[in-house]
Amino acid sequence: MGAWASRGRAARVPAPEPEPEEALDLSQLPPELLLVVLSHVPPRTLLGRCRQVCRGWRALVDGQALWLLILARDHGATGRALLHLARSCQSPARNARPCPLGRFCARRPIGRNLIRNPCGQEGLRKWMVQHGGDGWVVEENRTTVPGAPSQTCFVTSFSWCRKKQVLDLEEEGLWPELLDSGRIEICVSDWWGARHDSGCMYRLLVQLLDANQTVLDKFSAVPDPIPQWNNNACLHVTHVFSNIKMGVRFVSFEHWGQDTQFWAGHYGARVTNSSVIVRVRLS
Repeated sequence: MGAWASRGRAARVPAPEPEPEEALDLSQLPPELLLVVLSHVPPRTLLGRCRQVCRGWRALVDGQALWLLILARDHGATGRALLHLARSCQSPARNARPCPLGRFCARRPIGRNLIRNPCGQEGLRKWMVQHGGDGWVVEENRTTVPGAPSQTCFVTSFSWCRKKQVLDLEEEGLWPELLDSGRIEICVSDWWGARHDSGCMYRLLVQLLDANQTVLDKFSAVPDPIPQWNNNACLHVTHVFSNIKMGVRFVSFEHWGQDTQFWAGHYGARVTNSSVIVRVRLS
């Protein structure tokens, strides 16, 4: 008899294992090409991780060319103005000091609110407070405040309640040569109002300070009190420091409030959505 033909499946031949790929060593790239590659890495990663890879990478991250390349990608009017300022307001070479543009790109201080916890969404955190009467509390807004990150507010009592923040502009990412360039402005605003059944009083004081906390400029607002039975009035106070003197390094933002009925509890001025915003002057 002839041999039986096998009806089983053909044995599988294992596929050859791929040869391990050689790891790409970015450090072997020419410096100008490595600079382009690193410019696509988030600024915080550049400062926190890439800077620690080796001396060569550290030199690139600490240098100015990388950050100018990152800034050049913003083709809007503000971006072009920022790039021009970054090139013209260069800080003098400082031994073993990273370029200040790194912190600037990481913190992104232009156009954002530098006030922390502006609406009380974190309680009283970040504020220096003085409690009058029954002190500060946080409540829901009685009137919607446009653009606020939270519809909550700080509420005062029957005696003056006061709170304050002092902003370190260099810590926020702005370097001295930029602050002294005459090409930026500082915009401040605050919302305040009352509950319908109680009148209230309010004050605002914003000061621009030098490195020694000496006052270089200030804006104060003492508007007329809001009367009782006011339909939950809500008002907006704004000011722009446009001709900033040389030497400004801090902004002190301070406001007060109380009610006019002198009732126990929290019937006084309601403040929220406080802001300090640094902008580039486009003209």
